[in-house]
Amino acid sequence: MDVKPHIKKAIFLVWLLIVPAGLWFTYQTYPPDISDHWIEIAAFLLLTSVVASLPIVINEVFIFLIQWVALATFLRFGLFIEIIFAQVAVVVLMVKLRILRKGEFFRLPLNLYMFFLVSFLSGITYYLLGGQHRPNFTTDTSSLWFAVLYIVLYFAFNQIILSFHIYYIYKSKEPFFGKELFVETLTTIITFPIGFVLYILFKQVGLLAILFVGIPFVSLSTIFTHYYSSQKINEYLQKAAEIGHQLVERLYVNDVRDLFIQKLSEMMPVDYAYIFETNDNDELTLMYRFEAGKAMPNDMISMNKNEGISGMVWEKRKAFLFTAKKDWEQYSNAQIPEDAESILGVPIIRSNNLIGVLLLASKRKRAYEKSQLMIIDILCSHFAVAIENARNYEQTKMQSEHCSLTKLFNYRYFENMLTQEFEKLTRFERKMLSLIILDIDHFKTVNDTYGHQSGNEILYELASRLSKLVGDRGTVARYGGEEFVVLLPDVPKEEAYQLAEQIRQMISNWPFTLQQSLDLDKTQQKVMITASIGVATAPEDSEDYLALIRHADRALYVGAKRAGRNRVAEYVK
Repeated sequence: MDVKPHIKKAIFLVWLLIVPAGLWFTYQTYPPDISDHWIEIAAFLLLTSVVASLPIVINEVFIFLIQWVALATFLRFGLFIEIIFAQVAVVVLMVKLRILRKGEFFRLPLNLYMFFLVSFLSGITYYLLGGQHRPNFTTDTSSLWFAVLYIVLYFAFNQIILSFHIYYIYKSKEPFFGKELFVETLTTIITFPIGFVLYILFKQVGLLAILFVGIPFVSLSTIFTHYYSSQKINEYLQKAAEIGHQLVERLYVNDVRDLFIQKLSEMMPVDYAYIFETNDNDELTLMYRFEAGKAMPNDMISMNKNEGISGMVWEKRKAFLFTAKKDWEQYSNAQIPEDAESILGVPIIRSNNLIGVLLLASKRKRAYEKSQLMIIDILCSHFAVAIENARNYEQTKMQSEHCSLTKLFNYRYFENMLTQEFEKLTRFERKMLSLIILDIDHFKTVNDTYGHQSGNEILYELASRLSKLVGDRGTVARYGGEEFVVLLPDVPKEEAYQLAEQIRQMISNWPFTLQQSLDLDKTQQKVMITASIGVATAPEDSEDYLALIRHADRALYVGAKRAGRNRVAEYVK
């Protein structure tokens, strides 16, 4: 959530006006009793800092378990010391959470004066209502209820101030009774009794109370944090397995690549992503470039081993994690965006061969954790297998659909496409469908005169000419032998006829160059050929795809071949 610059400046000004003046007022009105208690204060400050450095994060909700220490500190040392400790706890927490990055420094004074207001208002209200400093719960039961009142006030002021700032500063529309309120209420109920125990026990045994209460609490907090981390890793592993299954189900390289980057972006903060692959020249070439939420042109130059971070990952064959720009600047080759901070580079290995490098970048410092390296490494293995399978499929599919000599689509592909186009015609998704069939005149004579290799050269060159002339207006395929077809969706017969005439002239007016022929004395020869062409259109000439082929073929042989060849004929009923 973005905060406008003028609001950030106002936050610093509010902190400057409220906190110093509030501290001075508190010190003058409720002066702390700190004589001969420096060791105790230092012990409580240490406990506060340790507890503040151990927040629990569950599903992006921060659980700040400092309330119980704040209660014991307030009852023991008074409001001024509690406010100071709360300010220290905020600084420790924000350093621990690593959120004081560029453009986010306003969050420090914001949280400082928010916590100050909570402590100040709760403490002042407690004293005004009759609450006492260092109450004795065993001899004065009313003091216990005042302490409970302080807890309620602390909780209420905290929720009111927090909700106000979230709504007016961050412009959040989240409901007041959300998961954060539930978590805060639950932690208040659980932790504040510990504060009572600490305060009462401290009066009995002194500094040992901090060990008796603090060590178990810190230990449980640490254990819970590690347990949650292990649970999170297990969830990552489960997601990695699911993503692996999804990747191998994709049949095309682009689909595999897009899904891979999409899933990575969902799992962790990814502002930039680059996938490099090795080539035959022992270089890294860019396969995919993802920036600002979209794919970008692959216009980066190739890299050698040990060149840049990707080259270093390739050379060392191991992953690298950089938490800030100052750590990787010396290795960068200026291809990483200037605003990137965290970098994660992982080798993509298949059958013990490095086939590529994955590079992820985030604008945030410390955006990636070491535990994520294992997950990314597993995903890269799945990615390598899926890419290999997709390439094999694409190659097999291309070979099954293309003529190996001319590289045009073959009859099998053409027939499937023609069937699909006719289905669109019957669903009124197409208005018409024109078909051009051409056959080279006297092609057997060409083979007998110049050799079959020369005939193949003519077929290859003719296929290239047809593809360039037709372009994206239709689909060109080799129908068989010396026959070619052109399928033209939504092209009327007159326009198809004109295109056929252009094809005829392109063939008859420009000679074909033979690099090899039966005449060994000639290295190159120019050969003139002609072609006869037939044109038919559906639904004007036919109501099914077989009839369309038959009628175009009839126009070719009856209207063009029998009429003298080197001409275009259209089907006439």
